[in-house]
Amino acid sequence: MKKVLIALDYDPPAQKIVETGYALAKGMNAEIILLHVLSDATYYSSLNYFPVMGYEGFNNLGVLQVDNDELRKTAQEFLDKSKQHLNDETIVTVVKEGDFAESIIETATELNADVIVMGSHGRRGLDKMLMGSVAESVLHKSIIPLFIIPTKSIA
Repeated sequence: MKKVLIALDYDPPAQKIVETGYALAKGMNAEIILLHVLSDATYYSSLNYFPVMGYEGFNNLGVLQVDNDELRKTAQEFLDKSKQHLNDETIVTVVKEGDFAESIIETATELNADVIVMGSHGRRGLDKMLMGSVAESVLHKSIIPLFIIPTKSIA
């Protein structure tokens, strides 16, 4: 395996996901790609954010009316901070917009990733029905192998 794509969101478990994906990639001497997929700006205004890997730049997104350029800048800063946390300047970072699952699969395909690393929040019942499961959608639609990290109990 030569390329590992690690999909990250702003949840605190992102640190475990990026560290585990990084260890997996380094164990295979593979290139590492960090990906964040942007959603509609209204999605971010309803979330509560916590510092992740020392990055606190998105804590004010719920208060501010932000445009896509600001969201893209914030996402890039988050990925850069994640890269800095891993202390590896060779990591490639990518910010995409669109449906989470579709964008993850498209990016992995475009960049010829050999494996996709992502977390699963373990949603159940009504929460899963309303929010959906990005990991489950990627699992059902992707032909690229997945390494899914359970994150339900991490905060």
